[in-house]
Amino acid sequence: MTATTLAAPRYTLWQLLRYFLQLGTLGFGGPVALVGYMHRDLVERRGWISEADYKEGLALAQLAPGPMAAQTAIYLGYVHYRALGATLVGLAFVLPSFLMVLALGWAYQRFGGLQWMQAVFYGVGAAVIGIIAISAHKLTVKSLGRDKLLWAIYLTLLAVTVITESEIAWLFLAAGVLGWLWHAPPRWLPRSGANAVAAVQLPAAGSLLSGLDWPLLSQIGVFFTKAGAFVFGSGLAIVPFLYGGVVTEHHWLSDKQFVDAVAVAMITPGPVVITVGFIGYLVAGLPGACVAALGTFLPCYLFTVLPAPYFKKYGKLPAVVAFVNAITAAAVGAITGSVIVIARRSLVDIPTVLLALAAVLLLWRFKKLPEPLLVAGAAALGLLLYPLLH
Repeated sequence: MTATTLAAPRYTLWQLLRYFLQLGTLGFGGPVALVGYMHRDLVERRGWISEADYKEGLALAQLAPGPMAAQTAIYLGYVHYRALGATLVGLAFVLPSFLMVLALGWAYQRFGGLQWMQAVFYGVGAAVIGIIAISAHKLTVKSLGRDKLLWAIYLTLLAVTVITESEIAWLFLAAGVLGWLWHAPPRWLPRSGANAVAAVQLPAAGSLLSGLDWPLLSQIGVFFTKAGAFVFGSGLAIVPFLYGGVVTEHHWLSDKQFVDAVAVAMITPGPVVITVGFIGYLVAGLPGACVAALGTFLPCYLFTVLPAPYFKKYGKLPAVVAFVNAITAAAVGAITGSVIVIARRSLVDIPTVLLALAAVLLLWRFKKLPEPLLVAGAAALGLLLYPLLH
C-alpha cells in the first residue's frame, strides 16, 4: 500500500463524485482520452491520486475484461474511499452519458432516425482524433521514461494493435510477466535464466413488472453480461462482439441502426461502451436500456472492486511494481495503436485530416483549452461542411 493511500485524502468523496459527474458529462474522445483526462486532472493538476495508484488502476483495467475507462474510474474511486467510493464514482461517471443516449434513443425512434448524426460525426470524429492523440502522447511520455524494455513492450503492443485492429488480452499478461522476470526475478531463478524466459514471453411496481417482455429482457441481460464479462480492452473493443450478437445472431437491429448506435456513442461524452444503453432502448425501450447497461457494467465493477484490496496490499513489492509497469507500457502502446486505428476510419478526406491537425495544434498551443469547446466547434463545422462535400 502506498503512502499516498495510507495518508488522509486531500479531497472529499463529494469532490471526487463531482469531478466524475463532470467528466461523464463533458469528457469526449472515448477511452483513450478519458483515462488521459483522469491522469491530467487527478494526478498532475490536483494531486489527489498518486502516480502509483493510477498505474495500478490502469493495469487492473487492462488485465480484467470490460471497458477500460469505466474500470479505471471505479478503481480511482476505491483508492481512498473503498467500495463506497468505487460504487458512487462508477455511477457518477456512467449516469450522465446513459441519460443522454436514452434521450437520443427516444428521438431516434420518434423521428425515424438521426440524419444529422453523420454530419456531426464527420466533424467530431476528426477533432476527437486530435484529442486522443495528445492524450496518448502525454501518457507515453509519463509512463515509459527511459526504460528500454518498457519501450520495446510499448512498440510491440502499438504494432499489434494497428495490424490486428484489436487488443489481445494475453499480450498484456505476457508483458507483465516479462517485466517481472526482467526487473525483479524470483530468487530461485538465475538472472540469465530470467532474461531467457522473458524473451519467450514477449510475443418498478408489480403492474409495471407484469407488462415487461421478460423473455426478451432475459436475452438482453444474458447477452450484455457476456459482453461485459468476456471482452477485454477499451470500450471500442466491444463493438465487434456487439455487432455479432445484436445484428447477426439475434437480429435486433439492422446494419444501419447498429452504425447509428456506435455513432451515438462517439458523439456523446463518457465511456464509448454506453452505446449498449442506446441499443437496449431500441430493442426493448427503457427496461431494455437499463438491463443492457446493468449487464455490461456490473461485471467490470466486480472485476475491479474484488481484486483491488490485493493490488493495494501487495502493490509495492518489487515484483508487483515491475509487473504493473510493464502492463502499463503495454496498455499505453495499445492505446496509441488504437489512435491510429480510429484515425484510419475517421479521417476520410482532406477536411477531416485538417480538422484533426488543427485540434492537435490548438491543444498543444493552448494547454487549458476546454475539449468540449473544441468538440462543439468541430460539430458545427461538420454540419456546415458535410452537406457541401456529400
